[in-house]
Amino acid sequence: MYNYVKAIHIIFVVCYMAGLFYIVRLFIYHTEAQEKPEPDRKILSDQFTIMERKLWNIITIPSMILTVAAGITMLIMQPGWLHFGWMHLKLTFVVVLGVYHHMCQNKIKQMANGVFKWTSTQLRLWNELATLLLFAIVFLVVLKSALNWIFGVVGLVALAMILMIAVKIYKRYRMKKQ
Repeated sequence: MYNYVKAIHIIFVVCYMAGLFYIVRLFIYHTEAQEKPEPDRKILSDQFTIMERKLWNIITIPSMILTVAAGITMLIMQPGWLHFGWMHLKLTFVVVLGVYHHMCQNKIKQMANGVFKWTSTQLRLWNELATLLLFAIVFLVVLKSALNWIFGVVGLVALAMILMIAVKIYKRYRMKKQ
């Protein structure tokens, strides 16, 4: 039975992360739509507001709930996992992902009310935080070794730097095309 629950957990982690990645992509498009003249700006903003709300409420939140439910079920079935340091660190990253989720939910509300505090570049960097958290969680679960944490941290820092450089290069590329 444990493997069935684990399969459900993995499936809904994939769905949840897809929702988190795509919601920030919609934020970027929504923010960039504010540079358009009327009536395009209003038409695009209204459409992005609908898309954000549907993605969040129909895919992202249910996927998060099923991911957490399956995760808790696995811990109930295998309570010994809670005695390992890698699990404590994984759960810490999961809590950070929960904070990220909450901040995205606040962005949905702000943008629906016409409040755009972040630039598209800031949102692109924000999107990479979810990528880093996903990498950290997956590597912790797969490797489960304290010695590998050192390499993991170095790898995450290197990945973060690569992602930030990629966002900057893409920004320059976009500016040249305009």
